Amino acid sequence: MDPFSSPSPSGGSSGQSVPSADVLMDQVKTQLAQAYAEEFFETVRSKCFTKCITKPGTSLSGSESSCITRCVERYIEATGIISRALFSAHR
Repeated sequence: MDPFSSPSPSGGSSGQSVPSADVLMDQVKTQLAQAYAEEFFETVRSKCFTKCITKPGTSLSGSESSCITRCVERYIEATGIISRALFSAHR
């Protein structure tokens, strides 16, 4: 390679692979999605379960199931509103 050439995406002559910006961005997006999913399940567990499940047992009662459904739907709706507000503020 001459001194004016850019290094190849595979890391050039060093033998090490250098990830491209697209690969790094995909990794960041994957990590963010995983963190969001973990936060979602933790919130559902800590808030919705605590609020809706009064007597833990082997199955959910009809009212517990309805409460969990409403709680999760509200959480999804709220996070959507917050996400839209944040993304529209940064445009």
